Amino acid sequence: MEVETRYGYGASLLILCLHLAWVSCLQKVEQNPQSLKIQEGESITINCSYTETTNQQLQWFRQDPGQGLISLFYLTSGEKENGRLRSRYSMKERHSSLHIINAQPGDSAIYLCAVR
Repeated sequence: MEVETRYGYGASLLILCLHLAWVSCLQKVEQNPQSLKIQEGESITINCSYTETTNQQLQWFRQDPGQGLISLFYLTSGEKENGRLRSRYSMKERHSSLHIINAQPGDSAIYLCAVR
């Protein structure tokens, strides 16, 4: 199968690594789950929450091994969609989520959120 040859592992297994929480300038940002393994074709949700209420912007990033950050979404409120990716942000709830629909082996990466 082409996917097995190209990615070096079975097409039924997808591994996503998620950035661990960090603290900066009294702001605590947490993501969960911290890591997960899913089957190809499944959908996942990555959650991001933070402590300070003065933040008005949230950004989701993706980082492939050995590469720089790629911006996926920049949100000030509400929802955005880009292909199989969807994100929702509620400043009032201090929470955002990133949904990956129909996950593919190429989605394996580090995902992280940033608030300011």
